[in-house]
Amino acid sequence: MVGALPLNGGAYNALLNTTSKSLASLAATLTLLSYMATAVISANEAMHYASTLFDNLPIIIATILLLSLFMGLSIIGIGESSKVAIAIFLFHLTSLILLSTFIGIYLFNNGFDIFSQNAAMPVKSGSISMALFFGFSAAMLGISGFESSANFVEEQEKGVFPKTLRNMWFVVTIFNPLMAFFALSVLPIPWIEGHQNALLSDMGEIAGGSWLSIMISIDATLVLSGAVLTSYVGVTGLVKRMTLDRVLPAFLLKKNKRGSSYLIAIAFFILCVSILLITQGQLKALAGVYTIAFLSVMVLFGFGNILLKIRRKNLPRPEKSSWLSLLIAIIAVIAAIIGNAVLNPPYLIVLFEYFVPTMLLVMIMLNRVLLLKLFLQITTHILKPIQKMLKRSTHAILRSIDTINSQEFVYFTKNDSVETLNKVMLYIQNNEHTKKLKIVTVHEGDEKVSEAFLSDLDVLDREYPAIKIELIELTGSFGPDLINKLSAEWNIPVNFMLIGSPGDHFPYKIEQMGGVRLII
Repeated sequence: MVGALPLNGGAYNALLNTTSKSLASLAATLTLLSYMATAVISANEAMHYASTLFDNLPIIIATILLLSLFMGLSIIGIGESSKVAIAIFLFHLTSLILLSTFIGIYLFNNGFDIFSQNAAMPVKSGSISMALFFGFSAAMLGISGFESSANFVEEQEKGVFPKTLRNMWFVVTIFNPLMAFFALSVLPIPWIEGHQNALLSDMGEIAGGSWLSIMISIDATLVLSGAVLTSYVGVTGLVKRMTLDRVLPAFLLKKNKRGSSYLIAIAFFILCVSILLITQGQLKALAGVYTIAFLSVMVLFGFGNILLKIRRKNLPRPEKSSWLSLLIAIIAVIAAIIGNAVLNPPYLIVLFEYFVPTMLLVMIMLNRVLLLKLFLQITTHILKPIQKMLKRSTHAILRSIDTINSQEFVYFTKNDSVETLNKVMLYIQNNEHTKKLKIVTVHEGDEKVSEAFLSDLDVLDREYPAIKIELIELTGSFGPDLINKLSAEWNIPVNFMLIGSPGDHFPYKIEQMGGVRLII
């Protein structure tokens, strides 16, 4: 899906280009909550591992300091470094391989008595099948990270995105189940339940001694701190895209002298600290927010892929998923959501405490013209005695509505049928606030639009009287250069320019088009 639409925003971008803004905003809201919980959990876990290196480390205060550190790095414009990321990744692999090797030696010398004792314990869920189901549901959270890279793909060099997926797939597939098996082989379950915060470090202490425990703690602190930085980078890319699409308030795009959107980083930091203080660093409570938000985002990636197959089937893409694998993936993630909800029902409340206000803000932004009109009617009836104040507020609100609706949109056409043009008008009417639409056709020679096409436009002009349609005929070649030229000349952002899905013979890649939106 990202190969077909390599633009920032992840699931939000995919749904925005295949369905309505409202559904895309739902994905964006869940992604924001997922990033927030990821940052808090990663920072909190990193400090728990760091506490094995530094005695009496105040976990909550240290977590806040770590979050503030990466907020500062984001504000001054320092993002992720590929060289540092590779170094951390190699150190992480080395640490896991060493830990696996020493645990293997330990088990060879001491046997599997602890694993046998753990296996003989009564199953709390009542049956082996339910235990496996809940284990699968919890383990699904181990695929975290796959969704992050998609939210800032535009900042990555060409070909980097599939490599990040490959590296994560490799580590998750091998080490996640292996570490679970090793934990059950060297530690009793009752002990594990009471010491979850720095489990790998404790396993290293048993298998290799203090040096291995220290190495694992350093590795975990680095990797988890990197996840915090990734959260800041990812949420910045997502919020920028949402703000450009007028889903979030425009002031969030305000930049400092270094060119970074510092208000996004500050707002994200405040939200992370608030949820940390509300939950008092309880990882299970934090997981209640993360679990449903993250897995819901993964489901929406699947649905976005389905919509891409159905509505944008001619859009070029480097890889294609089969229907069978796609449906299996969606069903598996939905099952994991159900399993986690059954395992931790009280923590769903924490999710809704953040989801509802965030979604409410988004819905207000999407329907702000309607709400402003409603407010105008209320003030007209209630504030009649105060005529002067009423007139001032009326004029201010009307100016605000006019400002919002004054944004022009552009649709590039190539002698589309009246049916296709009607779909364009319906999309504009249902998803955007505007009164002006430029329909642009580009000819390479002395061609002119047909009389039938002009007649169709006349029909549409009468059908949609609230939107002024302007036909513009240009001579030249349609491509990124023309789009950028028209954007600068007309003062219309590229993301307010619309096209139909290009086919296999289209000479440009979608990422070269500067962010034009696909609506057909």
